This record gives sequence, C-alpha cells and structure tokens, in this order.
Amino acid sequence: MAKTGQAQFFDVLIVGGGPVGLSLAIALARFVPGMTVGLLDRRQLAVPKDSRASAIAAGVRHLFEAIGVWDSMAEAANPIAEMKITDSGSGDISRPVFLDFFGPRSPSEPFAHMVPNTASAASLIAAAPDLVTIVEPGAVSTFSAGPARGEITLEDGRSLSAGLIVAADGGRSMLRGLAGIKTFSHDYRQSGLVTTIAHAQPHNDVAYEHFRPAGPFASLPLTGNRSSLVWTEKPETAQALVAMSPEDLAQRIEAAMGSVLGSVEIVETVQSFPLSLVLAHRLAAPRLALVGDAAHVIHPLAGQGLNLGLRDVAVLAEVLVHAVRLGEDVGSMAVLERYERRRRADTALMALATDGLNRLFSNDAAPVRAVRDFGLSLVDRIDPLKDVFMTQAAGASGAKLLRGIAL
Repeated sequence: MAKTGQAQFFDVLIVGGGPVGLSLAIALARFVPGMTVGLLDRRQLAVPKDSRASAIAAGVRHLFEAIGVWDSMAEAANPIAEMKITDSGSGDISRPVFLDFFGPRSPSEPFAHMVPNTASAASLIAAAPDLVTIVEPGAVSTFSAGPARGEITLEDGRSLSAGLIVAADGGRSMLRGLAGIKTFSHDYRQSGLVTTIAHAQPHNDVAYEHFRPAGPFASLPLTGNRSSLVWTEKPETAQALVAMSPEDLAQRIEAAMGSVLGSVEIVETVQSFPLSLVLAHRLAAPRLALVGDAAHVIHPLAGQGLNLGLRDVAVLAEVLVHAVRLGEDVGSMAVLERYERRRRADTALMALATDGLNRLFSNDAAPVRAVRDFGLSLVDRIDPLKDVFMTQAAGASGAKLLRGIAL
C-alpha cells in the first residue's frame, strides 16, 4: 500500500485531486508496474459536498471499467437511453421536439450514464491510496523545468520533483500560469444553475434539452425518479432564481420544462456558476502536461466537459505507457508532443461546437429560429447522420481505454 505523506521524487507527479487527476494517477499506477506516481491537491482528498451529476459517456465508462472504479459507482448511475431536443422562444407555450436521439449503442450499452459527482469521487478516492502516493496537501508556489525533471515548491517550503508533472489543477491552473502557457478566454455572460429535482412523472431514462433565448435548459435522468437540472440564464436572472423559495423556484422550473415530468420538487441545494470558454494555447511544455480544465473549459450545454478531460486521461496514459515500454523519457517534449497532437483537434472541435451551438440557440430572432429548427428537423429525418452524432457523444473511439482495450 502506498503511504500518505511527503515525497521528494516521482516518475510522474499529478497536481489536482479531482476526477481527471485521480483517474490519470490510477491508470498509470495500474498499467505501468513500478512507476512511482504522486498526487498532490490543495486540500485533503474527500468526497465533495456537490449536488451536481455528470453525464459519463460510454467511452469514459470503458476507461472507468479498465482502471477498476466503475463497479462501485454503477449503483448510483442511471442510463440515458434517449435525448429529446426542443427549441422555444420567449413567448412560446408549446415545445415541439425537433430532434430525438434514441436507442443504445448496443443492446447492453447506453451512449451515456448520469452519475452523481459524489459517487464518482467516492469511487476514485477509495481506489487511489492503494496505488498512488498521496502527498500531504499544499499549494504550488513555483515551477521549473530542468533537463531531467520538473520541480515545484509549495507555499509551506516543501520541494517536489518528477520526470513529468501533470497539471490537473482546474480552469484557473496555477501550473499553467507558472509555465507561461497563455490562454484564449471568452466570458459567456451566462450563469449555469444546477440542482436535483424529484418529479411526478417517470423520466423513462430520457434526457431533455430545451433551447431557450437565455440559454439551454437540460433535465438529465437520475435514479429514483429524479433528474439533474442544468439551467443557463443571464447572471442577474440566475441570482434572482437562487434567492427564490424552493416552492417558487419549482414553479419556474415547471414553466421552463413544460409538462413532460409533471410537478417537481427541489431536493438539492441550487448552485450557480459563471460560464466561460478557456482554451490553453499549448497542452504541453518542458516537463509539464495539461489535462482537464487546466487545458480547456467549455460550455456545459452538451455535457461534455468532464468527458473531454477524461479523454485527455485516456490519451496521455496511452502515450506514457508506450513511452515507458520503449524506454523513453516520459517528460521529454518528443513524448509530450505526441499527446498534444492527439488531443488538439478533439479539444478545438468540441470547443467550437459548444460555442457555436450556444451562440446559435441563445438567439430569439425569428429568422434564426426558423433556420435552426429546419436544420434540426432535417437531421432528425436522416438516421445515418443521427448515428454519427450519437457515436460522437458516446466517445468510444480513439484511445484504447475509450474502446475498452487495456493498455
């Protein structure tokens, strides 16, 4: 069993104890025998008080299965068997379905599952200590890259070094800034509201995405006839909604959703987050790789933010395992550039897609609505095109772990 405490040198040191950092640490420890993997976070690892849930695409589920953490979170997971997309204006009463994605990827595999963030965190945190050295919490102060290793110093004076340091420390990544990696960023001037509701009618494993002038409103099926809500609004409107009583807010939710789930009851604290787009100009620097939100933050309308970060994990783990088997230096730019090349296109395309969809659908102009509704209806009638979109959403292609192949 790996010990908790201070450490001086690792083969790989991962900074950030969220789901992306934990998944990478566990994957490397499982697939590279003898590799010393350290994990550092600002705080003690603990299951967060988080009412959110995440859509775990089929490819990411394969990754979780491969690293041995899916079974313990599966009981809390609810499949998404179908997704219905509607478009409505500010004065519309009806919400016609313009696009309906339905059917599993295979008889035994939905294209995604909804998993509460507490369940995925608990599973990952339980698996990590037996495989990974959990470094005593601390905040990064400096970073430097030498010819053979990278080194960080912490605010408490400790010094840690590794052949490769991985920044999994979030959208405001300290390591990214210390390495001089610039970002492109855009403030959407929107807030994302998240909560969990219980409802009178069964969801039947169907997810709904209602596009509205202020932004998308999604209800995503959870176990126990509950749904996770992700509601985009203008910041001032979001503040007013958070301040409402649960009863008044429930009525607003019913009005926004229509009658598909009947009367609703709010069962988790409503949280609000500012929404932005952040893309790192580079995903690697000498002795440093960026993963997850440290590399990219996208709009949540497609539910792909966490999946995009875990696809980083699948690719980086594969690249590093291959490098070790060839006897290469895992922190060399030759190795890290392979990771960057493989992730750059996927990251850019997902960012462009989510940004473009948000701009297209957060618009109440009648001509724009007519064109997009025609486009949605056309896609709904072309089954091969729908299959392409479903396959992309499932994310079960590319890296071996996403296809269910062990490294």
